[in-house]
Amino acid sequence: MQRLLAFLFSALFFLNAFSQQLPAMQAPLASKSLMLDIFKINDKQLVAVGERGHILLSNDAITWRQANVPVRTTLTAVYFIDASHGWAVGHDATILFSGDGGENWQVQQYLPAQQKPLLDITFKDKNEGIAIGAYGQQYRTNDGGENWTFEFHGEFLFPEDLAYLEELKEQDEEAYLDEQGSILAHFNSIFKDGRTLYMVGEVGLIAKSNDFAEKWLPFDKIYQGSFNDIARTQQGNLLVVGLRGNIFRSLKSGAPWQHINTKTQALLNSIVLGDNGSIFVLGNNGVILKSDDDGVSFSLNIQADGKALISGVWFNNQLVIVSEVGLKVVALTKLK
Repeated sequence: MQRLLAFLFSALFFLNAFSQQLPAMQAPLASKSLMLDIFKINDKQLVAVGERGHILLSNDAITWRQANVPVRTTLTAVYFIDASHGWAVGHDATILFSGDGGENWQVQQYLPAQQKPLLDITFKDKNEGIAIGAYGQQYRTNDGGENWTFEFHGEFLFPEDLAYLEELKEQDEEAYLDEQGSILAHFNSIFKDGRTLYMVGEVGLIAKSNDFAEKWLPFDKIYQGSFNDIARTQQGNLLVVGLRGNIFRSLKSGAPWQHINTKTQALLNSIVLGDNGSIFVLGNNGVILKSDDDGVSFSLNIQADGKALISGVWFNNQLVIVSEVGLKVVALTKLK
């Protein structure tokens, strides 16, 4: 995520060009609008985020109610550290906070002049968290979001690019800041795996960190296209998914990687792990891939409406999915 997709750049740029820091409107059809991420809080409540600042809550995945949100900016990802404390990120480098389980939200960061979306967020505890996004954005907080600090990660650049930035900094500070803000690849998604963080992004970026993103260790490139999500299976293996139906699987946490045949060229957006060991991968064009052998192989399912499926969770033995036309529930019995 939740994550920036090529789909978002084209579909949402126009909408956000006119967004303002006004409260999100209460909309009866919000659950049928573009939603971009969903999170399961303590196995009891769902929270989903999307366009126009919509944040929706549900206890049954059937009826949804809108939260009180102070912005109309498109929101791209949501994360809760416990039943009460949660954060959402989105366009205009927006970061929102809720201390009451998602019912009410407040602005912690809003930077419309930057015109750059944040795409994912995670926390180590109630105090320490990071948010990532387009053009290598990374912000850190150590006080629960009261203050956020930008961090530049030059470890993703070639030595000659770093030398160029240092030379530019000495010659023209303004040009240096502009270049620093666009030279890195998009950071699309982040996954917390115990004490290790994994991140995927544009141009085949896969990286890990053992110090909560103080320093990233990029993996060797296995693919030049973008990756949108990464997860660890119940058997302990890593999966990454991305452009043109690409899935790669690693038995050794990063090397070697095995390319998996998916029988689709659709953009793959996210990975959902079922309680029974099943793995689901959601994609554009209504694609749902399902694996019952830890990602060795996948069956291809295509939803009739053909809409982009962007993120999902496993809830009450069924898939709850956010899509370009809102929220939908897919029972396991409907998938091969």
